[in-house]
Amino acid sequence: MGGKTCDENNSCQACEKTEQCDQSEKDLHERMMLDQRMSCIKYKFMVMSGKGGVGKSSVATNLAVTLAMQGHAVGLLDADIHGPNIPKMLGIENERPVPDGNGLQPITTVNGLKVISIGLFLKSQDDAVIWRGPLKHSLIKQFLGDVHWGNLDFLIIDLPPGTGDEALSVANLLKGIDGAIIVTTPQDVALLDSRKAVTFARQLPIPLFGIVENMSGFVCPHCHESIDLFKKGGGEQAAREMLVPFLGSIPLNPEMVNCGDAGKPIVLNTDQNDVIDAFNKIAENWLQLLKEKSAA
Repeated sequence: MGGKTCDENNSCQACEKTEQCDQSEKDLHERMMLDQRMSCIKYKFMVMSGKGGVGKSSVATNLAVTLAMQGHAVGLLDADIHGPNIPKMLGIENERPVPDGNGLQPITTVNGLKVISIGLFLKSQDDAVIWRGPLKHSLIKQFLGDVHWGNLDFLIIDLPPGTGDEALSVANLLKGIDGAIIVTTPQDVALLDSRKAVTFARQLPIPLFGIVENMSGFVCPHCHESIDLFKKGGGEQAAREMLVPFLGSIPLNPEMVNCGDAGKPIVLNTDQNDVIDAFNKIAENWLQLLKEKSAA
């Protein structure tokens, strides 16, 4: 007769139990490490958008730099695995994180901002990351649990557009995530998808800290007249309708692109007072909401 003998079956069952125990111990260790790392971070926030092309990574980067310039200890986790643009925007695309006895060290910028991104590990900027959900989940878990973030006031997690794997992984791994910020542009198509991001956050549930309207009006550098290229005020109206705080709007400014391409966030460019004022106002509104929620 074919098949396994009794001893072989018992041996296989023992091996399976050992493998299950080993995996359980590994999972428990990883969970403990992640919880330990995150316990050193006061606030953890997701920056989301319902669709691409709204400048979400630019907003996340400049907001993180703004907070760092105000004296806060800030980390920026680039969870956009297929399109990791943050290293380019910060001028650190040629830097490489190195491990030490405390874990993987993030790259620290001149403003003290700590950054991790898969873009810092690619051999070439042209390399494509062709992964399914489980691999992306595993990487995000490593970025949260293996990276030595140290003591931070804020960890800002820049997510890819939409409400898919990466957003779900972050929500699953960070049980006590403090909130989400939704970035949109004023036109109806962007607002339609942004409303879905609001619904996503509410269903999980993740506290909604507000909507930011990017590309809100353009001031002509020649005549200084305001031109609403992508409309204006749609983000504020959507926030009002969905009972979400409105954190502020950021004007459309060509220097936002130029500064990002040059690896120097626009809030470091002292000539761009309108944009700097906008980010300072958004940060002020955000911090005020945090203060109010803490006092409640």
